[in-house]
This record gives sequence, C-alpha cells and structure tokens, in this order.
Amino acid sequence: MTFEVRLHDLTRLSQDEKTELLRRTESDLDRYLEPVTSIVKAVRDEGDRALVRFARDLDKAAITADSIRAHPADFEAASAALAPELLEAIAFAAESIRRFHRGQMPEPMRLNETRPGVFCGEKVTPIPSVACYVPRGKGAFPSVVLMTTIPAVVAGVPRVYVLTPPGPDGRVDDATLVAARHAGVEEVYKCGGAQAVAAAAYGTETIPRADKIVGPGSPWVVAAKRLLADKIDPGTPAGPSESIIFADDSADGRLAALDLIIESEHGPDSSAFLVTPSRRIAEQAREAIPSYWESLGETRRTFSQTVLCGPRGGIVLAADTQEAIAFINDYAPEHLMIHSDEPFQHLGAVQHAGEILLGRHTPLTLGNYLLGPNAVLPTSGAARTHSPLCVHDFLKTTGIGYVTAGAYDQLAENAHRLAVYEGFDGHALAVSALRKKLMS
Repeated sequence: MTFEVRLHDLTRLSQDEKTELLRRTESDLDRYLEPVTSIVKAVRDEGDRALVRFARDLDKAAITADSIRAHPADFEAASAALAPELLEAIAFAAESIRRFHRGQMPEPMRLNETRPGVFCGEKVTPIPSVACYVPRGKGAFPSVVLMTTIPAVVAGVPRVYVLTPPGPDGRVDDATLVAARHAGVEEVYKCGGAQAVAAAAYGTETIPRADKIVGPGSPWVVAAKRLLADKIDPGTPAGPSESIIFADDSADGRLAALDLIIESEHGPDSSAFLVTPSRRIAEQAREAIPSYWESLGETRRTFSQTVLCGPRGGIVLAADTQEAIAFINDYAPEHLMIHSDEPFQHLGAVQHAGEILLGRHTPLTLGNYLLGPNAVLPTSGAARTHSPLCVHDFLKTTGIGYVTAGAYDQLAENAHRLAVYEGFDGHALAVSALRKKLMS
C-alpha cells in the first residue's frame, strides 16, 4: 500500500477548509462523555473495587486492591532491571528539568510600599496535593513522569503522586518508577484512563484525593477532566500530541521532514504539519519522508503514516512567510520548531505556541526529554490562553496588606465614598468616624 503525504495549499483552500485544517482529534468529545460518566460514577461509588475491575476489563491487567500502589521492592527491582546507560539518561534529564524549574521559583513573600504608609504584597505557598498522570497506552513515558513531578516537588507540594496504567503483567513500567524516585516521589499507583481522574477527584481506599491533576492523556482522560472540573483542578489542557515545523526559504526540507516525524509517531490521534512558504522545501520534505518511515518500527510507522497522510497532518504550503506565520498563530500549536538560518528573526511574530524551539540544533526530541523547559504543553489551541506546565501551576499566592496609622485617613475617606455609592452600609460604617473613635 502506498502512502502519500498530504499537501495542503493555503492559496487554494476555502475558508471552511482552512477552518477544518485547524481542528484537532479531540475537538469533539461528545462520544466519550457517556461512557466516561459511567466510569466516573463507578469509581465514586465503589472505590478500589472499580479500579481493579477497570484494570482487568480496559487495561487487560490483573491487579488486586493490595497491589494498586507500587511497593518499595518494585522501585528497587526497577533500578536493577534497567541498563546503566538508561539510568544515566534519566538522571541527566531529571537534573536538567530540575535546574530549569528551580529558576522559575518566585520569592516566598514580597511586600512593597505602594503609597506612603501603605504596604501591599503577597506570600507564595504550594498547593496541598497533586496527582501526576502518566499515560501508557502507546508506550511508556518516564519523561512525562519527570516533567510533571519535578516542578511540583520543586514548588514544595507536600503530597505528589503518580497515576499510570498497569501493563499486561500488572506492573508499572520500570523506567517510570526510576524516574519517579529521581524526582523525589515514592507514591505510584497502577491506575489509568478516566478511572484515574475519578480516583484523584474523589479518592478511594488506596488512592488519596488530590487537589489537582496534571499530565497528558487520551480523549478519555480529557473528557474525565472536563466532567470533574468542579471536583479537581484539571490543570493545563494536555491532549494528543501536535506540532508545527516551520521552515523558511533558507531551510533544508529533508531536515525539516526529519523533525516532522517526531510528533507524528505518537499516535493516530496526533497532529503534525510542516508549514513553509517554499515549494522547494515542501517537495524536498515530501520526497524524504517515505525513507524515514523505513527506519521506524511498524507501530510508529503506522501512526506517522496515519497522521501525515490524513486530515490532521502533512505539509502546509503558504503563499509567503506572513501567511505561514498567520496559520501558525491561528493553530496555536503545542510544539513549534523553527527551521531557518536566522530563527530569531521569526520569534517575535509568533504569538501562540506552547513551546518554540529555534534552529536545526534544537529538535523537538531534546525539548521532549531533557532540554529543561516543560514538555507538558497546552493542546487543541489552548496555547492562545495557557502556558506550559511549570512551578506556578503548583503554587498559589495570598494577598497581603498593611496600613499604618498615618496612611489610614486618606484610604478610609476614599473607600467610604465608594462603599456609599455601591450601597454597602456595613462597608461604609467600618471606615466611618466610628472607627476613628474606637481606635482612639
């Protein structure tokens, strides 16, 4: 069977066709809501019994209520099972990610004199608990463990734990356990899909209720987060992978095509586009991609072919650089890589992207694993209003104010006027002459 990479020529598309090109796989969650509602209700009502049943029926894994949590011996066995080179890579990635997120940490408290005798500021404290979701359906992802848990640990969250589907053997992936320990997390639970979100939202006999859940997941996970948003903070929207590779006239189409493969191999629900104003680059890339597919295993090759030959991937040919950048901003991709001899010249024009990686020496692979900035990024256009996962997702601020005796009169007089205008008699009374009398 011959697979041909899709070519989308923006100059020939209608407005409706351009709008359709911006759609993601998860744009329509309606078909997931009914079954997810049933799963959520079962976990709420039955707790661990439901988790064991769903592990058997959905994950094809035999676990018991006693084995939902990974035991200390599991961590030790995982470390012994992995090759030294992989252990070194996990440690290297953990340290890079930790260094970046430590640099994000704000001062624990600030207080500024905004007017003479008026001091305002805020104190910063971590949220109480967070569940970090690590998918497994299309592989094992220790990198997601590091990206979700490390900023939470750096932020000082008292309780951080991992939720991840069990494998067919009923165990947690070895590298996932090693990564969790490198991050400083000892709680790992064998639970995936919508049932994991429900367990974090309600708590079960084994899994503690969490205040927030973070991490990417399938449409089932995304649907559960939406359904339970009034029970648990669902965090940054993180659904199926998506990327745009932008290549200007100075780029090499073969190299751009190599980077286009990266996110296309995540799964058939991914989105991946090469956007360029150059027909030469488009043709170079289109010609090179089939040879790259030959280097992939069957599963990843099938995923990439499904994406790049379908409606959610391929090559987007723009009339010029301005039209290409406009498409990128409309799309607001999770990942953006800029191929150019002068990549910084395009940086200012990009307004909406979860991450921007600049130049041929900064492929998405580095960003996904160990560059440092977080790779849990907003998807489905949420980059227009959301940021990558970071320490600030695990911190909250509390406003602080202090007014001296000398500064009180001016503030009270103006506050009294506003309170009277809005009709709040109690507010006005609290800053009236009565207060001055009581404080004297």
